[in-house]
Amino acid sequence: MRAPKEPTGPATGRRISGATVGLAALAGLAGLAWAAWDIPAALGGRLTGTRAERAARSPQFRDGVFHNRADTHTMVPAPDRNLLRELIFGKQKRRPTAPVPLVRPTAAIDVDRARELNVVWYGHASALIEIEGRRVLLDPVWSDRCSPSAAVGPRRLHEPPVRLDELPNLDAILISHDHYDHLDMATVQELTARQSAPFLVPLGVGAHLDRWGVPADRIVELDWSQTHRVNDLAITCAAAQHFSGRGLRRNGTLWSSWVVAGRQRKVYYTGDSGYFGGYAEIGAEHGPFDVTLMQIGAYDRAWPSIHMFPEEAVTAHLDLRGGLFLPVHWATFNLALHDWAEPVNRLWAEAKARDVQLAVPRPGERVVVDDPPPVDGWWQAVA
Repeated sequence: MRAPKEPTGPATGRRISGATVGLAALAGLAGLAWAAWDIPAALGGRLTGTRAERAARSPQFRDGVFHNRADTHTMVPAPDRNLLRELIFGKQKRRPTAPVPLVRPTAAIDVDRARELNVVWYGHASALIEIEGRRVLLDPVWSDRCSPSAAVGPRRLHEPPVRLDELPNLDAILISHDHYDHLDMATVQELTARQSAPFLVPLGVGAHLDRWGVPADRIVELDWSQTHRVNDLAITCAAAQHFSGRGLRRNGTLWSSWVVAGRQRKVYYTGDSGYFGGYAEIGAEHGPFDVTLMQIGAYDRAWPSIHMFPEEAVTAHLDLRGGLFLPVHWATFNLALHDWAEPVNRLWAEAKARDVQLAVPRPGERVVVDDPPPVDGWWQAVA
């Protein structure tokens, strides 16, 4: 008996094609299911138990949520159909026209550790402070999107200059608030596995870290004006004017700025904040600062009280009694309607007009605070 012939011709192609399509559909469904499974986890945790009791004792907490200072009024952007249309179809140049130049940071130079102070900006608000031999990482976001979903949401305009496994050993990781462009689940989980440093966060943010598997002994939650010591660094959670939330509920966790003080050197980081009187108070209590890392991007007339315009950031830097001004919160994610290069162009003009020392590094470039590179307008070549 002869073996049956293998089928040939168009029917075979249809059969193979159908099987391929079926497998692709199953793979697609599996991917969607995986993304849908991940989204609830990315939303984070809720305040419960002793964490909720501690939040309730905060002067910033009332009526079940956190608030800005009593003497400030915060306008939080609401969903707006016209804004969404403008984000999609607007004519602003919100993306660079050429690749953003990245720098691979080399090992820190051998200097007097008692006086060492460098900053490596990785893009957006993520930065590494090298201070007196210690390493402090700010708002690390390494994911492709700042979103609860890997499929939708604002996407990076440049790659991270280094991988997370290339970071040096860290002494502390600071989170300013729980918005997705400052607190990223995948990045937190990888840093938890690769590093041993504690996470210092504003009140309530520990609930997110707890849900993502960060050990309790590595979570330090602070209210405004509270200080935690990490080795010989005094790290203070300071006031900011902003809001929080990873889902539909807002202000269930606190937001903050940060003061990082060594024995001789001091650094200030704004987090996200509108301009407010707290800057002068922080400067009087904790300044002067050798360098300030100031939010300059993602502003709009529709939300003037939660993000600073570049000119306001210069005023805040002077209020803080800052030395070197290093801009953050620009270049990496498209989060507002202004042109991509507008924040830093406006900043450069204002800094020159007010005689403020400025450094504008490329992502990954190490800035030696005592010998900063001259501003060369590198962004204008790719804008």
